[in-house]
Amino acid sequence: MAKTEKDKVSFGLIGKNISYSFSKTYFNNKFTSLNLQGYSYENFDIPDLEEFPSLIERNKTLRGLNVTIPYKEDIIPYLDSLDKKAKRIGAVNTIKFTKEGLRGYNTDVYGFKKSIEPFLKESHKKALILGTGGASKAVAFVLNELGISFKYVSRNPIGDQIGYSELNKKIISTHTVLINCTPLGTFPNTEAKPGIPYEFLTSNHLLFDLIYNPEKTAFLLSGEHKGAIICNGAEMLELQAEKAWQIWNS
Repeated sequence: MAKTEKDKVSFGLIGKNISYSFSKTYFNNKFTSLNLQGYSYENFDIPDLEEFPSLIERNKTLRGLNVTIPYKEDIIPYLDSLDKKAKRIGAVNTIKFTKEGLRGYNTDVYGFKKSIEPFLKESHKKALILGTGGASKAVAFVLNELGISFKYVSRNPIGDQIGYSELNKKIISTHTVLINCTPLGTFPNTEAKPGIPYEFLTSNHLLFDLIYNPEKTAFLLSGEHKGAIICNGAEMLELQAEKAWQIWNS
């Protein structure tokens, strides 16, 4: 017997150029393992967020969405309310469909904190956040919670951000945690990496890359070559996905 629209429950990911994303496979495998018939997850690759309202209108079975690059900040005006933490961060990566409308959450914070904590040492007091997009805001929020001071590094620095050309031996040696929040190095452009002076990295450094495909980005490989501790974004991704699943079902 064919399932009616009423029996179906769908979720999805909103972003741009997201065919590589892990979320679709992850959640559809989850639905299969939990024997959730009628559940599905799909990618909504939209070139402009102006398409968001019509996307919602067309997909009546949607119960939740994930949000990725480059829309984690720009999605906020399209939502009806924000979770307290998402409001403080200024970025959303999870949307729940409620009776009161669309509510935004940030589960990147949970995923990042849980995945970086095991690697942190007493010497990790200062960090450089590479990139200034929505993901970097969640990273900054966590670093504040952990008592780690940080500077943003940007191609177009504003305010107290610094440019890549300003990075020198002194800055690199005193900032022993480097977090890549840019998409540089994502498959298939695996040769790309942030323009930092890798020659000043040491075994005292921790390099964390939010990218998970490839497993070791050019950024991480360059750090590993200098003896640094390295970690990719795979665990962070799974943790934030599970937290999103909890929110959708709460």
